[in-house]
Amino acid sequence: MWRWLLVVFISLLLLQGIWPWLRRFGLGRLPGDIHFRVAGREFHLPITTTLILSAVCALLAKHL
Repeated sequence: MWRWLLVVFISLLLLQGIWPWLRRFGLGRLPGDIHFRVAGREFHLPITTTLILSAVCALLAKHL
């Protein structure tokens, strides 16, 4: 259980760190990615981007 939480936490930190770089390639602005503002805070739910990145990671893992 702890190992899984650690992997998710590190993955989210890495994704947050490379997010500006990914936005240059259009990820995060695809159809299906949700952006909204509540009480002055901006929230992003990159659903389509997450699916694409998951597929790419699965293909890389399969071939490595």
